[in-house]
Amino acid sequence: MTSATTAATTTWNIDPAHSSAEFKVKHMMISNVKGTFSGLAGVLTEHATDSTLSYVQAAVPVATISTGDAQRDEHLKGAEFFDAEKYPTLSFKSTKVVRNGEGEYSVTGDLTVHGVTKPVTFAVEGPSAPGKDPWGNTRIGLSATTKINRKDFGLAWNAALETGGFLVGDEVAITLEVQFVKAAQ
Repeated sequence: MTSATTAATTTWNIDPAHSSAEFKVKHMMISNVKGTFSGLAGVLTEHATDSTLSYVQAAVPVATISTGDAQRDEHLKGAEFFDAEKYPTLSFKSTKVVRNGEGEYSVTGDLTVHGVTKPVTFAVEGPSAPGKDPWGNTRIGLSATTKINRKDFGLAWNAALETGGFLVGDEVAITLEVQFVKAAQ
């Protein structure tokens, strides 16, 4: 990075207390089950005038998964799904940021789940206009969504239903609500 490029960037740290990673997947082919991960951490390096020079990386601990059912959560953390002991972190590192319009971006990058890395593209709304919190910190927020096939990441466990179909759907919708705090310059 040149000094001109460095001067044109702002670094933002994810605020884990005000950020969430949510997923939903079909259960028994009839309804969706939602879950969340907490402890989202990462950094956005935002270029002031050229979004293609912006970069984001984020990670979340698998062990924080919560679906509202302790037994299901333990199954998801286990070897048949995420195998949290062997693969403790889900991560994303951007490779391309494209501005689609005012407050709309496509952010493509490498998503790593269960030790498998695949390219995915998030549709991003935001970032919001910067605002000051009561403690003098500058904050921005954004929302991001994507869909993946869980089998592409080695999450293949399933059970056939007597009525046809499977217990767990393959398509997983991911939604991120992220708040960032401006890093000290």
